[in-house]
Amino acid sequence: MKKREKRKKKILKTILSVFVVVIVIAGVWYGLQVHSAHKLLRRIEDMSSEELLQEALAGKKEARVTVGVIKDGQAAYEVYGPDAAALEQTEYRYEIGSITKTMTAALIAQAIQEEKLSLTDTIDRYLELPAGKVYPTIESLLTHTSGLDGYYFEWSMLPYLVHPEKNPFQGITAEAVVQEYQETKLKEGKEYGFEYSNYGFALLGLMLEQIYDTDYTSLLNKYLQSDLGLKNTYVSNGDADFDGNWIWENDDAYISAGAVVSDITDMLLYAEAQLGGDPMLTMCHQALKQVNAADKWERMGGFGINEIGMSWMIDQENGIIWHNGATGMHTSYLGFCPEKNTAVVVLSNLSQNEDIETTTIGFKKLMEISR
Repeated sequence: MKKREKRKKKILKTILSVFVVVIVIAGVWYGLQVHSAHKLLRRIEDMSSEELLQEALAGKKEARVTVGVIKDGQAAYEVYGPDAAALEQTEYRYEIGSITKTMTAALIAQAIQEEKLSLTDTIDRYLELPAGKVYPTIESLLTHTSGLDGYYFEWSMLPYLVHPEKNPFQGITAEAVVQEYQETKLKEGKEYGFEYSNYGFALLGLMLEQIYDTDYTSLLNKYLQSDLGLKNTYVSNGDADFDGNWIWENDDAYISAGAVVSDITDMLLYAEAQLGGDPMLTMCHQALKQVNAADKWERMGGFGINEIGMSWMIDQENGIIWHNGATGMHTSYLGFCPEKNTAVVVLSNLSQNEDIETTTIGFKKLMEISR
């Protein structure tokens, strides 16, 4: 018996020792990652947008990054490839990801102008949702302060875990989004902080479908192409010009959060529209909530968020209004400085896991042309 007890103790000590070693190794690895990230950010602070492009595209044979600028009333763009070499001015089609949310916000502004809804309305006024729950206002969804999570897991998302280039939101229906709210437990009267939520924008899209009695794909495409004149901007059917494009189905509930495809000419027109004083778009730029959502390191990388309007992030310190986007194999940025009448668009087939992000490149470029 004593030998058996000693053996058990020895095994337990071994297991504990291995556990401690794993924890220590994980801690050291995490510390090195944090140190490396901080070191990179310190370097980024002193780098120009051109230097950032060179480092971001070093050795990437398939990379295509298009950078567009608006300055002194003129729009221009350049296309960059491996090692930031300038390429022929091809109007590639990119997935713009969450910049789509600014378009959804514009449709909300349109509905407000048409007196179809109010920012203070709660979403259960327009959607058939479970009774006895607390519901967020339209304003809180637009400002990511509703208390809702970024998204809610569905079994259809499983392939994304194995193939990160796949669209995790494909096949998630309106019914699934509404059903998921059964598990949501918001508190009456509670003020929630900033938490970026694709799920919240899925709800906004479903709400707009009910208000306008049409599917969201048709609603958004009409607004983009007929109202704004963006002929090459539309809900994706998987036809962007690079590998790994996200596939969407016409009734997917998350289309309103990030399904649009566009090219640089259209996105520069969209940026010009933001600077043009259109009352509907200007409404989206007005600060609705103070959030202070970015720390020192994020601000160094171009992620300043002091306030938020109708989806648009507001960087008060630098006088910039911006949004970015990411799908599996595309990242994008659109930022503008109203006082300087400048704007920058960056469209890329780089993933969001790059050390130097598309947002950082765009932010640096905007700061340079706005001096």
